[in-house]
Amino acid sequence: MITLASDFGSPYPAAMKGVIRRHTDAELIDIAHDLPRGDPRAAAFWLRFVLPEFPPAVHCAVIDPGVGTDRDALVVRAGSHVIVAPDNGLAMPPARALAREGEEGKGEGEGEEEDVEAFVVDVDEPASETFHGRDVFAPIAARIRTALDGGPAAATPEEVSDALVAMDDLSPATDPVDLVLPEPSVERDDAGDPVAVDGEVLAIDRFGNVVTNVPGELIRGRDWVRIDGELTPVAETFGAVDPGDRLVTVGSHGYVECDVNDGRGDSEFDLRPGESVRIVPDNVSL
Repeated sequence: MITLASDFGSPYPAAMKGVIRRHTDAELIDIAHDLPRGDPRAAAFWLRFVLPEFPPAVHCAVIDPGVGTDRDALVVRAGSHVIVAPDNGLAMPPARALAREGEEGKGEGEGEEEDVEAFVVDVDEPASETFHGRDVFAPIAARIRTALDGGPAAATPEEVSDALVAMDDLSPATDPVDLVLPEPSVERDDAGDPVAVDGEVLAIDRFGNVVTNVPGELIRGRDWVRIDGELTPVAETFGAVDPGDRLVTVGSHGYVECDVNDGRGDSEFDLRPGESVRIVPDNVSL
C-alpha cells in the first residue's frame, strides 16, 4: 500500500493519486489531508501516532512551507517502512517510531538503536514550482513501490534498503534536517514524584482538544491539577464532567490533553500550538 498525508485539503490529493496510479496499482490509503497547514512539527506528531498502526508500507507525506525553494526531497527507510517527504524534519519523528514499532513505547525515546536511513532524491526540473506533491513526491513514492516487488510488507529491512540503494535517482543523505519533538521539564520532590511540569502544546485536533507533550503517566492517579494556575479536574472520559466543563485527560496517543466536554479546549484554556503550559498537582503549592 501507499499512504498519503498532506495539508492540501481538496482536490490536490486526487492529482497525486492520479500520478501514482499511472505507475502502480498499489492500494492507496488517505491518512489525512487536513493536517495543520504549513506546520511540519504538528504533522510529524500525528504521523508518529498513526503510522505505526500500519503494516510496512510506502508513506508519502507532504507538508511543505518551503515548496519551490532548494529544499531537498527525502526518502527515509525505517525498518521495512519507507517515508517520502520534504527534507524539513517531517519524516524523522514517525521514522524513529516506525523503526521501533512493536517495542514498548512508540514515541521518540532515547538511547535506542534506530534502524533508519535517509536518501536524497535527484529531482529533475518539476513541472510546477508550487505542487511538488504531484510532480516530485507522488512519482518517487510510486517508483519505490514498483521497485519493491511484493511491497514493503513482504520485504525485510535489508531488502528494502538494497532496493533503495539500487535506485539511480536516490543518493545517501549526508545531513537531513532533523526534528525532535520537545520534551517537558519535570520538577520532582525528594521522593521523585512530579510537583510541576512545564510542557508545550504540540497540536490541536479538529475538536479543539489541546495535545501537550506531557506524558500521561505524570498525571495518572491525580484527581485535580492546575493548568497555568487554574484548578481543573483530571478525568478518564469526557462524560465524567458536565457539558461545557473543562477537564484534563490522557488522549489515545498517551499525552496529556486540555479539553472541554462538548466544547473547545483551545478556546477555554486559551492555548495554541507552540505555547507553554504549566501543570501542577492540586496538592502542591504554587
